[in-house]
Amino acid sequence: MHIPNGFIDGKTALTTGVLAVAALAWALQRVRATLPPQRTPLLGLAAAFIFAAQMLNFPVAGGTSGHLIGGALAAILLGPAAALVSMSAVIVLQCLLFNDGGVTALGANLFNMAVIAPVVAWLVYQPVQRLLGGSTRARLVAAALAAWCSTVVAALACAGQLAWSGTVKGALAFPAMGGIHALIGIGEALITALILRAVAAARPDLLAEAAPARPAGLVVLGLLAAVGLVVFVAPFACAWPDGLEKVAAQLGFEHKASATPWFTSPLADYQVAGLTSEKLGIILAGLFGILAVFVGAWAVARMMKVRSKM
Repeated sequence: MHIPNGFIDGKTALTTGVLAVAALAWALQRVRATLPPQRTPLLGLAAAFIFAAQMLNFPVAGGTSGHLIGGALAAILLGPAAALVSMSAVIVLQCLLFNDGGVTALGANLFNMAVIAPVVAWLVYQPVQRLLGGSTRARLVAAALAAWCSTVVAALACAGQLAWSGTVKGALAFPAMGGIHALIGIGEALITALILRAVAAARPDLLAEAAPARPAGLVVLGLLAAVGLVVFVAPFACAWPDGLEKVAAQLGFEHKASATPWFTSPLADYQVAGLTSEKLGIILAGLFGILAVFVGAWAVARMMKVRSKM
């Protein structure tokens, strides 16, 4: 769902950018005021794991692939404000380092995947899990529904941005984006529920608001899991076009995607210049990405906590 350069116009890019920055400012203030210091490494861990998971495109239907957004997973584990910070680190570094989403569309991608996805997920998850009784099973059902809703609403927001930009008519964009992402959302729901089920079995303290015990050991294990995804799974991810790319091809606006003449991503398309092995390039780029988003998200959270003591 990463929007490339050329798909949205200036007014849409500016509006979504302002909204994303405002939401991020609110999230940073909330992290500064409410996040326990012991949980700050979890922002980096969530960013690193979601970055790795987003590299794993899975087949959907009709030659289309999807990948985890991760907004629901981050919101349920961290809360909406911390999730927004972690997701923002992922989206920004994907854009700047890997050309995953256009620089001119960065505000829109932040708004859709780092703001809408976790906030919608949180707004769905909290009342549904309370309505169902708050048990582990209720939480998993609520998480699956929240993940599906977050994917579909983010896709519809993207469709609205395309329509407002005049790229494609809304009457075409909304059903096309909503339809394919309703299917992709099923994958998001299943993956989110499976990860949370594993977390509930192994580390139920992560689902509580209190700081988890042994955070250092948890971070190491989580990073190892992210590394495992990049090394053993990412090189074999589905190469089919994702939902937005498929819709662009079907509706005839894929040719509007363009490069940014004044900016070149150093690891564009998750490849390392000079390497002849595509799979090795994916692995090395992914490992660097894990480190970058982990350090970036953790550093921002740490800085907010230090400032709160001043």
